[in-house]
Amino acid sequence: MQTQFEELTDAQWQVIKEILKDTRKRKHNLRDVVNGILEILRTGTQWRNLNHSKLTWQVIYYYFRRWKANGTLERLNSSLNAKERTRQNKEATPSLLCIASQSIKSVAFISQHKGIDVNKLINGRKRHLIVDTLGLVWGVIVHAADIHDGTKAHLLIEHCLGYLKRMNRIAEAKSTSR
Repeated sequence: MQTQFEELTDAQWQVIKEILKDTRKRKHNLRDVVNGILEILRTGTQWRNLNHSKLTWQVIYYYFRRWKANGTLERLNSSLNAKERTRQNKEATPSLLCIASQSIKSVAFISQHKGIDVNKLINGRKRHLIVDTLGLVWGVIVHAADIHDGTKAHLLIEHCLGYLKRMNRIAEAKSTSR
């Protein structure tokens, strides 16, 4: 886990600002909102423990929930991935992806959406990731560990097919260890 958090540089903010295409006048600065969301992602802190000097955690959480619901976060992720692929002289969208799953033990106070992965003997949650050959994440789904990989992975693949038109192969990452 990363303990230090560095705010967006001016160059990084310009790229994100272009993708957001926000022209309305707002009460809260969206750069501060994005910095708050990135602080949560990078440090793993809880929303209520967010130590952001400019905005309250409630404001940042409001934008996070709103952007998650209306697809802004997903659009931002795929746009940044496409820009990075283009920067590395690749097509904007990948044709080959890799899907992997990981089961994680849950802590005692998490009671929703957890189960036992009988293959790995883990009581908790499972996440599926779809990444390209550069390691860029194109899709994620988190669910109870007792649901079979094929069930949820299929939904994630179908979702990615909607915006990754060049995708023609998906490799599955297999692990031999428990």
